[in-house]
Amino acid sequence: MIRSLYTGVSGLRGFQTKLDVIGNNIANVNTVGYKKSRVMFQDVLSQNIKGATAPSEEGRGGVNPMQVGLGSQVASIEMAFTAGSPMTTNLPTDLSIEGDGFFVVSEGADGPTYYTRAGNFTRDANGYLVNSQGLYLQGDTGNIQIPRADYTSYSIGKDGSVVGVTPDGELETIATVYVKTFENPAGLQKVGNSLYQNTLNADGEGATEAATPAELGVNIISGQLEMSNVDLSEEFTEMITAQRGFQANSRIITTSDSVLEELVNLKR
Repeated sequence: MIRSLYTGVSGLRGFQTKLDVIGNNIANVNTVGYKKSRVMFQDVLSQNIKGATAPSEEGRGGVNPMQVGLGSQVASIEMAFTAGSPMTTNLPTDLSIEGDGFFVVSEGADGPTYYTRAGNFTRDANGYLVNSQGLYLQGDTGNIQIPRADYTSYSIGKDGSVVGVTPDGELETIATVYVKTFENPAGLQKVGNSLYQNTLNADGEGATEAATPAELGVNIISGQLEMSNVDLSEEFTEMITAQRGFQANSRIITTSDSVLEELVNLKR
């Protein structure tokens, strides 16, 4: 009876974690560049009641082992890096990546580097392209800057090139937006604000450095944002499954408690 109690508790913990992840996915259904997560379960160690025996020469067959499982646990919480739906904004500094890869942003030359799929950039007072936290968008010139006094307008092409129009009407390539790809994007670590940090399991041997979109075989789309890849119908279905699983495991606990109560009441 004690085994079933703790088995039920392990199930409650697992499904609570699953509900937490589902709730976070639903909360970010409209977050630009958000990538949904999923929970995977696995069983824990089983208690051996009887070991397996091999077939004997006397004619008896082999016997399978007898084991009682001791519940479940969370095996992994994985991010799904499928593409989100595009949303047209017609703002030239709103960017999306068509294909794999991440925008590279940094606090400056000596600051930490982060990666993001959220391309809602703006120009600050000095003409630098920054995200909503003020981190600088990186390119082949470092921090990408479009000075307001030398250029009357500008555009960003599919190859990531930032082209400005001078007061004389001439076109000049100011910079090229950099993109970074990873061998295992799911190995990146979320740090909040739609940003990721590199980890030991995101880049393998021979990892590529940040490069131009053309070098990595991707396109930059200006005037468009990548929305969240959360599918509400899928999330609500998973929520119902998790709710029923939580409910079933709670019944295991209450039933085990009732049986234990009957055992205690045998001595009266």
